Amino acid sequence: MTTRSDRFRSLDQRHRRVRKKVSGTSERPRLAVYRSNKHIYAQLIDDLVGRTLASSSTTATTSDGAPKEQAKTVGLDLAAKAKEAGITRVTFDRGGFRYHGRVQAVAEGAREGGLEF
Repeated sequence: MTTRSDRFRSLDQRHRRVRKKVSGTSERPRLAVYRSNKHIYAQLIDDLVGRTLASSSTTATTSDGAPKEQAKTVGLDLAAKAKEAGITRVTFDRGGFRYHGRVQAVAEGAREGGLEF
């Protein structure tokens, strides 16, 4: 039987594996996605300075509908904030989560909003 701590340990290992290859700079920040059971969070991070440049989440946006639609709204909102900050290119960090469902919807929303990755 898989315990809760085993699942989090596996998630942490997958996230570390992704982070070995993915890093954000001021020219091309990292679009980090975190998915909880209820909400989804996305932020643009400059890893060289250790600063969050823009962020969005389902708690910050007021969108009703299916979870995938809410996640897409988060991606669109983050892309709009990135445009205001003068950011057009990002590196996608799925945070150890599989690239499907809500994580994929955030990426699609960000692409529709004008971000390139």
